[in-house]
Amino acid sequence: MIQGKVIKYGDNIDTDVIIPARYLNTTDPAELAGHCMEDLDKTFTGRVKPGDIMAAGRNFGCGSSREHAPIALKAAGISCIIAETFARIFYRNAINIGLPILECPEAAREIDEGDQVQVDVKTGKIVNLTKGSVYQAEPFPDFMQEIIRADGLIHYVRERMKRS
Repeated sequence: MIQGKVIKYGDNIDTDVIIPARYLNTTDPAELAGHCMEDLDKTFTGRVKPGDIMAAGRNFGCGSSREHAPIALKAAGISCIIAETFARIFYRNAINIGLPILECPEAAREIDEGDQVQVDVKTGKIVNLTKGSVYQAEPFPDFMQEIIRADGLIHYVRERMKRS
């Protein structure tokens, strides 16, 4: 179960504003987090707290296919992203690094900045605790839930290799 305060953005948030290309020379999550969203929202790094949830509109994560974008968001403290839709490559990159993301257009539109939201990744249930609204996203298939629980694909594979 994930619970946090919402930071909200609109449509077409691309990977170039999530983490600007000038910072792609590092893979250090902490350094990436320090520059996350800076070209779009200079206040982001000062107000994001561990466990916060991001809500956004359509086509979140469009643009370049860089793993740096979900890494930066996760390292900054974002525990889950709820959007109307995700760019496919961002969707897979987020799962690969263990960042839960849910497509739920109604929730993404109705949740406001600052709302307290609870997400059950296993069932796809989203509860806006501030407004008392409940939404249903499509839950992840079991194998994707296992990747998220393992904190990403690399950890998932390592765990599976240890068991075999």
